[in-house]
Amino acid sequence: MDESALWNGGRLHGQKVTVIGTGYVGLPAALMLAKAGYEVVGVDLNENIVRAINDRVLLIGEDELKALMADPVVHRNLRATGKVDKADIFIIAVPTPLHPRKKVADMAFVESALESLIPHLVLGNLIIIESTIPPLTCREMVRPMIEKATGLSVPQDVMLAHCPERILPGRIFHEIIHNDRIIGGMDTRSAEAARDLYSSFVTGDLLLTDDVTAELAKLMENTYRDVNIALSNEMQQVAEALGVDSNQVFELANRHPRVNYLKPGIGVGGHCIPIDPWFIKEVDPRNATLIEAARKINEDRPARIASKVRRALAGISNPKVVAVGAAYKPDTEDVRESPAMEIVRLLREEGHRIDHFDPLVEGMEYDGIVEVASGADLLLILVSHGCVVRDLAESRQAVERVMKEPRIWIF
Repeated sequence: MDESALWNGGRLHGQKVTVIGTGYVGLPAALMLAKAGYEVVGVDLNENIVRAINDRVLLIGEDELKALMADPVVHRNLRATGKVDKADIFIIAVPTPLHPRKKVADMAFVESALESLIPHLVLGNLIIIESTIPPLTCREMVRPMIEKATGLSVPQDVMLAHCPERILPGRIFHEIIHNDRIIGGMDTRSAEAARDLYSSFVTGDLLLTDDVTAELAKLMENTYRDVNIALSNEMQQVAEALGVDSNQVFELANRHPRVNYLKPGIGVGGHCIPIDPWFIKEVDPRNATLIEAARKINEDRPARIASKVRRALAGISNPKVVAVGAAYKPDTEDVRESPAMEIVRLLREEGHRIDHFDPLVEGMEYDGIVEVASGADLLLILVSHGCVVRDLAESRQAVERVMKEPRIWIF
């Protein structure tokens, strides 16, 4: 990034930005803003994360972000702390988990972040929420909290915008720069102020809209993906029930010029796709019937896979199963909402002996696929990391020789 990137509208960026929540979303944003010339303070309740940032240790496994963390400009402009203080711009990038029973957004982290910054608000501040939130959150939760506690009006006195993240673990550095961004302001001034901030490092289009549209658009993106995955998973189940080769069925159907079924999988993980669709159902349960059906199909996948494994092991005395893959998707170390972890949990709960490995997840690494497969009755490749696929392809015969039976399932 050259020096011209530090300028916007003819003035050097000299504002102080506080980023509350320094995980997969907040920390990369803080790094980019620090590189762009802002004074950036990352706030996190986790003392280990605060210490790591101040020691210039990156806990996210991406080389480009590690290089950014070591950059002298970032070193000068970024620090971390456990408490919020005054700033010109506040960015909330905390998790919004799903309540496991009620299937609604748990807004406790967002509320806590707001409570921490409210005492420091002054006229002219800008608040940006990057956290994924249900539609109407800015209007019906955030604005009333601020106005009741401070007497300041939103957005007249304190500007407010929702700018949902669009990043993919494993490609965070590329996507945070190049992806288009939705800028949803409570008014035009809020949207333009947020646009000015993101224009310091985003090369993709900055798409201005209102806050509710931005809230819904973010949820629609991941709901689209969830519904299409559910359709593929359901069609695989139909094919198996009819006794036909599901791989062939998908291949033939996809020869149609306007059909593109996704590859069926073991379920859906991560902190977006399994959660965001429920936020739409929360605000409009009457119209979200397809969304709910898709969610239930995908949530049921780990149990179905575990059931298939159980049937395959029937009649084998004290079977040994080796499962490879714990992340929620290939080529990442992220295990949030991982269906692979759920499959292993279900099988262990039933008393099965499962050895579980993942070469990318800390503490689950292995020396080689041949070594871990030795003596196994069944080898499950639950997550097809590139390194795992290559290792298995190169060692397939050796793997089959060391197994009790050459039974390998690749998902």
